[in-house]
Parts: sequence; C-alpha cells; structure tokens
Amino acid sequence: MALVVICGQPCSGKSKAALCLAEALKQSSELKYQVRIIDEASFHLDRNQSYANMPSEKNLRGVLRSEVDRSLSKDTVIIVDSLNNIKGYRYELWCLARAAGIRYCVFYCDVEDDDCRKWNQERREKGEDNYDDVIFEDLVRRFEKPERRNRWDSPLFELKSASSSLSDSASIVHDAVSYITKKLDSKTRDVKILQPSIATQTKRFSDANSLHELDKATQEVTNAIAEAQSRDLGMLPANGISIGKDFPPINLSRSVGLPELRRLRRTFMKLTGQTSLSGKPPPSDSDSAKRMFIDYLNRELGTS
Repeated sequence: MALVVICGQPCSGKSKAALCLAEALKQSSELKYQVRIIDEASFHLDRNQSYANMPSEKNLRGVLRSEVDRSLSKDTVIIVDSLNNIKGYRYELWCLARAAGIRYCVFYCDVEDDDCRKWNQERREKGEDNYDDVIFEDLVRRFEKPERRNRWDSPLFELKSASSSLSDSASIVHDAVSYITKKLDSKTRDVKILQPSIATQTKRFSDANSLHELDKATQEVTNAIAEAQSRDLGMLPANGISIGKDFPPINLSRSVGLPELRRLRRTFMKLTGQTSLSGKPPPSDSDSAKRMFIDYLNRELGTS
C-alpha cells in the first residue's frame, strides 16, 4: 500500500519517529492494513560495524533493500527506519515503490548536528547503542539532505522538533498518516500512486487467473532463492535450493542477487505471455507455474 522512508542524521530521532508513525497508522480508522518497520535491529546488525567501511555499509543497504523488495505489497505499509542518507539509495527505494504500484513518501528528521552529537553522547553515558565519534562525524559529513523537488524525496514530511518532544499526535505525523491513508477518488490530486514504468510491467494475459497464479508462483520461487542465499551467507547448498518435495531443486552455478532474479522473473513472464498468444495458455495453477519457472532458472543459471 505504501513505502515510507525515514531519513536523517545519526541520533536524530529516526527510530522514535518511525515508532510514532507506525502507532499512529495502527490507530487510524482509515487504515485496514498491516504496518511493518524494517531497520538494522531486525537483522541484529551493529551500527558501528555496519558503517565501519564502505563494503559493510553497502552490504547493510543491500540487506535492507532486499527485505523491502520482498515485503512490499498492496496491503502493507512498510517503514524503512535507517539513515537512508544517500540520495541514490533513496532513488532505489523509490523505484521499488514504483514497480509495486504503491504510495511513497519520505519522513525527514531535520535536527541540528550539535543536537545529534549531544544525544549520541548521552546514549554512550547511559550504556545504550551509540556511534563511535569517527564514524558519527563521517556519516554527518556524507549526509545528502532530501529535496522535495526530487521525485524520490517527494512528498517530503520534515520533522524539525527535538526527539524528546515527538509524539504520535505531532502535526507532521498527522500529515504523513493522512497522506498514506487518504481514500482516493476521481477528484483526488494531492496523493500520488506511483505507476510501474514500461520496463517494470509484464505483458497481460487474457486469462486473469493465469496471470495471478504465474505472478504469485514466480514471486514465491524468487523469495525462496533470496532467503536461501541470505540464510547461508551467499553459499549455495550442495543439493540445490529446494522449493518443496514435489518440485525439482534449483541448481545455481553461482550466487544471484535480487535485482538479477527480478529481471529473470520479468523476462520469464513476458516469454510465457508471448507464447500464450500463439499457443497454449500459461499455467493456471501455482504448482505448474513454479515448475516452469524452476526449469527456466536451471537453464539460465544452472550448473553445467
């Protein structure tokens, strides 16, 4: 339904803002869907280790992005609670929302650097999670402030109050909740639903049930591969990746990232759609669709 990107300097109150926003959404009578926060804590990632160097930071962003991609749906509000300090990364998240055809917004905790330093020091004195000074200063220096004129930073909700005064009744939280939950009609102009581009759309089948089953089945296979690789830290199981006892194993010759899996999935669905126009229709049951997709992946990525 919506992707909300929390953005701000380290120790600027982002996590508290995410919790307040999530609570306000859950209490909203207009929202009938699930609300989920995705953050570093979800994966037990240490903030200093995650930002110690560029490879670690890149890996952190990749883990969060993959989880967002797997979690986006028409009946869930996803809140990404992280620094999200690189504009190129926010663009990637915006592209995921566009491909999913959902609402998108950025919630920016605009707090002075000195206040962030003070809160970081207070956390250290209390024995709470905090940033090392060198890492903190590096992150502050590299922060790329969101600008509402950018597609991937719009609409932008800016929270300028201090962390200690934030509550779910704050006007900025109310504005964000209103945007996310507002019901649409033909006269609505202030809420935008992102639309997939031609590159992210798949060919429509005449049989709507076939399209639904194919989409669902290929997504389940893609998720299973991504989860298996994540669980095994990129190592491929010797006996292949199993989808279930009734399906052949997926024998990959190498690790495959989620972007490549998404491209292969779209290509498979397009090829299946083109075949259905001149021959037999696509599979109308999930099991058949999974077998076809597994066979396709084994041909494209399988071991020789």
